[in-house]
Amino acid sequence: MFVGIDLGTSALKAVLVDSHQHVIGSHSYPLRVSSPHPGWNEQAPQDWWTALLGVMDALAAAHPGEMAQVTGMGLSGQQHGAVLLGRDGDVLRPCILWNDVRAAAQCAEFERRFPKSREICGNIAMPGFTAPKLIWVAEHEPEVFAATRHVLLPKAWLRYRMTGDMIEDMSDAAGSLWLDVGHRCWSDDALAATGLRRDNLPALVEGTAPAGMLHETLARRWGMNTRPVMAGGAGDNAAGAVGLGAVRAGSSFLSLGTSGVLWVTTDRFRPHPQGGIHAFCHAVPETWHQMGVTLSAASSLAWWARTTGMAECDLLAELPARITRPSPVVFLPYLSGERTPHNDGRIRGMFAGLSPGTTRADMTQAVLEGVAFSFRDVVDALADAGSIVTQADVIGGGSNSRTWVSILSSVTGLSLHRLAHGEQGGAFGAARLARMAVTGEAVDTVCLPQPRAETLVPDPDLTHAYAAPLAFYRRLYPALRSTMDVRSA
Repeated sequence: MFVGIDLGTSALKAVLVDSHQHVIGSHSYPLRVSSPHPGWNEQAPQDWWTALLGVMDALAAAHPGEMAQVTGMGLSGQQHGAVLLGRDGDVLRPCILWNDVRAAAQCAEFERRFPKSREICGNIAMPGFTAPKLIWVAEHEPEVFAATRHVLLPKAWLRYRMTGDMIEDMSDAAGSLWLDVGHRCWSDDALAATGLRRDNLPALVEGTAPAGMLHETLARRWGMNTRPVMAGGAGDNAAGAVGLGAVRAGSSFLSLGTSGVLWVTTDRFRPHPQGGIHAFCHAVPETWHQMGVTLSAASSLAWWARTTGMAECDLLAELPARITRPSPVVFLPYLSGERTPHNDGRIRGMFAGLSPGTTRADMTQAVLEGVAFSFRDVVDALADAGSIVTQADVIGGGSNSRTWVSILSSVTGLSLHRLAHGEQGGAFGAARLARMAVTGEAVDTVCLPQPRAETLVPDPDLTHAYAAPLAFYRRLYPALRSTMDVRSA
């Protein structure tokens, strides 16, 4: 038996998985985000610990026989957060999260101090990453920075509480801007740019490797016969890829969640920061990935539902069962800025082409198409980075809408596979990593693809019809950018 734990931003989830990779049980515990100032997002690590105890206690109560047989545990976690620890391992301040933008000015400073950062770390410095956050702390909370002895990413802090060991995996570490991603080791130059040394950070292991053992007191609390081995684990997207079986070069998935991700597994480090493409380590050895991100995917539809006062399902029900022509309206889904390809945190969204005859259904369809146009930008940016994507598994809440997936397919040109049983999520991927850490089984043996329910392919007529609105969509960005520059002047 194996346990996978996923520390998300809105909830912590744990799953119990048997040797046949069947999920025996699962529990989740909600988490809250604190925003003390506009653009700031923080969480108290102690809340993660409370959530962990809650879900594990619940699993132990519901499945005592199976929990007794657990031999391995794996962790998946939200990336980029900065947990600062003092000399005695005490938390010095709330964790600054991945979606916190206070360190925007410090990104330029980091790249000034470390001119080869994009080449070594594989990514443009963005305020969500960990390294700029430390420069911000040094500038604005110097007493906290001076007291900092260790910096851990969120799931590494949970491991520290569970095992007493400070260890991190390659996929999560790659999102810090401190990792030499090609060589899979900490970069002394990147650390020096933020006033840190290697002894301030955890040891590094592969996600499939053993990385400590659960404290005996916790093993007894949860009725385990032996102390389980902890796996190196994974960052959230890498854990999701492991759960989907996206572990071979060229395998890909499209996540239509709150934000949107198009992931491609690669067999080597292939940075392309100028196109807003992320290049990170995978959670399995000798493997990397490229990833493009659209910041407002399913959250665009959620915003439109709130604005209209309708449920998302009711808005979708107003659309025809089969889309045969583009909406007369074009929507730019830049509600919170955009990552790929623009790397523009200041840009904001818009509707264009409104007329007296515009209907609510036209605007709903435009929202779905605008997100699809954004994904088309990601597909093209990945192609510029050397990864030609032709098909992908589609996951996330938006994948429940067959209409939306069909639009995505025709706009992007991808064949999109809807899964038979829905996505298993990062916790399931973490359980797979736990299994490999215990048994030493090969990645290809454990990380099997998920069964597919259906494949939606591009409609050639609709793809042709989308060419004009896609071109219009792309012309709108520089026009809107220049307008916003004038407004903020």
